[in-house]
Order: sequence, then C-alpha cells, then structure tokens
Amino acid sequence: MILYNVTVNVEKDVEKEWLDWMKNTHIPFVMETKMFVENKLFRIMHDSEDGGINYSVQYFAKDMQDVMAYQHQYFDQHNAIVQKKFPKKLAIFMTLLELV
Repeated sequence: MILYNVTVNVEKDVEKEWLDWMKNTHIPFVMETKMFVENKLFRIMHDSEDGGINYSVQYFAKDMQDVMAYQHQYFDQHNAIVQKKFPKKLAIFMTLLELV
C-alpha cells in the first residue's frame, strides 16, 4: 500500500470554498482515475506561521505503479485546475509513504 499525501497550506480567505471544492469536486475527480482505492482528508492541528490552515489530503494506492501512472497521466491536468481555481492561495507539497 502506498500513501500519496498532499499537504496543502490554504489561505484563510479561501479555506471554506477550497474545502467544499475539494470534498465535492476535486477528490471525486481524482478518485475517478481509478488509480487510488481510498482517500482521506485531515486538517493538520497546528498553527501555521503564515496564518494559513494546513490540510493533509491522502490518497491510497495498491502499488507504486498506480501512483506513477497517476502522476504521468493526470497530475499536470489536475494541478492546472487547482492553480487556476485558487491562484496564489495555496502552498502544496507531496510525500510518498510506503506501508511497512
């Protein structure tokens, strides 16, 4: 099992809109790729120095091949949509974790 974790720092002025959009539009869109078998969304419970709110968006894949296929086939398109919808309002980084 591979966890594709996307950590997002969201500016407070778009937090509610972003969270609603993630739950109802973006996460379902990612899951439609069939590259992931499960997802979870968490708010990180510590204050950010810049005043933003931090979230962990977690996508679980059966194996690394599915993650790589997602990155090659869908990531650029999905990232462009996020950047267009919330320009300069998010800081995003990804982490890959392997279940041991």
